[in-house]
Amino acid sequence: MATALAPQRTRECIDACDECAVACHACADQCAQQADPQLLACIRLCLSCADACLACLPSLARDANYEALCRACAELCDACAAECEGYEDQTMRQCAEACRRAAQACRQMAGV
Repeated sequence: MATALAPQRTRECIDACDECAVACHACADQCAQQADPQLLACIRLCLSCADACLACLPSLARDANYEALCRACAELCDACAAECEGYEDQTMRQCAEACRRAAQACRQMAGV
């Protein structure tokens, strides 16, 4: 997804956000298939996190006004990671790891 023209740190953030969105969608889908009402919070967080990650991509690619988006994305990624880390499921653990990587990359881009 990252462009060859973007600086390395920006490319890393784009890649981390892209990977996080994919992992969050996979996690939400798996949770939805289980039809367990206790997983509703996880599904919602995963979908919100994926939305935030995907919203960052155009601004990062343009190198324009991404700081506020990246801060918000990092917060959602942290919340999603915390939720998914509470489960033993491999898909949920992978989601949490992707969320942590995206949160760190977004904080770096936002200068936080």
